[in-house]
Amino acid sequence: MNKTISYLHYITQESAGVTHDELALSACLSGVDWIQLRVKNKSYDEWLDIALKTELVCRKYNVKLIINDNVSIAKAVKADGVHLGKTDMSPQEARELLGADAIIGGTANTFEDIQIRDASGIDYIGLGPFRFTSTKENLSPVLGIEGYDKIIKKCIEAKITIPIIAIGGIKMDDIKTLMNTGIHGIAIASAINLAENKIDAAKKIISELQEFKTCRTSVISPEN
Repeated sequence: MNKTISYLHYITQESAGVTHDELALSACLSGVDWIQLRVKNKSYDEWLDIALKTELVCRKYNVKLIINDNVSIAKAVKADGVHLGKTDMSPQEARELLGADAIIGGTANTFEDIQIRDASGIDYIGLGPFRFTSTKENLSPVLGIEGYDKIIKKCIEAKITIPIIAIGGIKMDDIKTLMNTGIHGIAIASAINLAENKIDAAKKIISELQEFKTCRTSVISPEN
């Protein structure tokens, strides 16, 4: 399996009048290549049904599907991977159940969390929250730009190279400033899900990230 970690992690959320698979479809049509299915307060059967419908959309458009929290659901629908919160199953257990090819991500809120996660053999880290967000229960202390700056500098000093994804209330105007801290990418939920035109909102974010990636590549690439 290709374990390339996307620069944009799109996250579904409970939204009035629209289902998770409908949100996923809009994201796929916009050009998103990575979808994290975040389902809260549902029974296993309800969650499985939502995941199966979303998986069908992702397969049609060749988009990676990551299941939030639930390893058994990820295994049942043959998702590309799982994202684990700090109180979820351990990465080692998830790896045993899902196999070596599965993408496993983990939540971190501090540099110490990153050190522990990095040593656990996961593939990427979701670091946050950037600012307050209502999509996350039991929110950890907000990091802000200064928090990301400090943590990324510590990672560089410690030679930690695992891809780090910023998450938590990120808006379009935050992208350049956040990416300048040295993070790998961003995770977006409400900025797309609550937009009147979800496809257009996602396209604008993708364009902003692509422009930044191009600039970053031109800066770090050696001259011929």
